[in-house]
Amino acid sequence: MTWEAALNIYDAIVEACNGFERKGKTMIYTSSNGYMFTLLNKAAEIGVRLPKDKATKFMETYDTGHYYSYGAKMKDYVLVPESLWSDKNLMVSYFEQSFAYVNTLPPK
Repeated sequence: MTWEAALNIYDAIVEACNGFERKGKTMIYTSSNGYMFTLLNKAAEIGVRLPKDKATKFMETYDTGHYYSYGAKMKDYVLVPESLWSDKNLMVSYFEQSFAYVNTLPPK
């Protein structure tokens, strides 16, 4: 998938969510409470930040792994398989869970 196509999907998911908006021009992300919680990297991959227990369950359920951006493993992030991207309700649910999670962390 091209980066532009992934950006369109990412933007559509964010637009369907409540309480936050997409940020960045070249590094695409969402943030709240001083923390980024979703990312779209240069490789056209979407990452979502989840609490450790939910991240582990996500990786087991969807047979995926940790998320990397610019070669660095992103703490608490999971790689969202492209096969899930077309399920907008599911994606919105994970984006909103991620938003709720970072808002439980101490503000930066």
